[in-house]
Amino acid sequence: MLLEICVNSLQSALAARQGGARRIELCQDLASGGITPSAGLIRYCVQHLEMETRVLIRPRSGNFTYSSQELEVIAADIKMCRDLGAAAVVIGFLNSEGDIDVPLTKEMVKLALPMEVTFHRAFDACRHPQEALEQLIDCGCHKLLTSGCAPTAMEGASLIRQLVQQAQGRIGIIAASGITPDNVRQVVEATGVNEVHGSCKRVGTCEDGGTELFPFTETVTDASQVAEMVRILNG
Repeated sequence: MLLEICVNSLQSALAARQGGARRIELCQDLASGGITPSAGLIRYCVQHLEMETRVLIRPRSGNFTYSSQELEVIAADIKMCRDLGAAAVVIGFLNSEGDIDVPLTKEMVKLALPMEVTFHRAFDACRHPQEALEQLIDCGCHKLLTSGCAPTAMEGASLIRQLVQQAQGRIGIIAASGITPDNVRQVVEATGVNEVHGSCKRVGTCEDGGTELFPFTETVTDASQVAEMVRILNG
């Protein structure tokens, strides 16, 4: 079993390592669903944390249909991650009908080589998930992050299990959304996945770096939650 921790800062990445995680998805502004982190943060995590670092490529919050100008930024960010030595990038592109943008996904997967590519939860907005899964396999994506087209992985467990069975190892299925130490065992048993994705977050306090005048309100990864999740999955 492999645990991937979604981290939105260096502080959270360090907590994930302290808790025993072996892989992180690095982003910023987690409250809006995450956007691409800074080059400096990516470089530090790759060079110093000894964990597999996957990087979210998303220039803004909102939908997953991008302008030509935004796609230019996305391509530059993918090249940056490749140059910095990231293990993988996490992307997601939909067309105006709400389906996988197959030509664009193929193009970005090719651009990312030799990095791996995870297609993120934009998948959960697709109208025909089984068809979308085959498209992602055809595009060359290595992983799919999904909550089974539901608000949480537990609610979408039935579809996630169907996707795992359909994939037959051609693409890795990572269960995501709402996964905690309290329910991770149940999620794994219900879905059949061998990879899970969580943030193990708590609300930051002044002790995490804020002051009374400028309070620290960002969510941060809790190392003790990560450690408990690792313990359960290893069991």
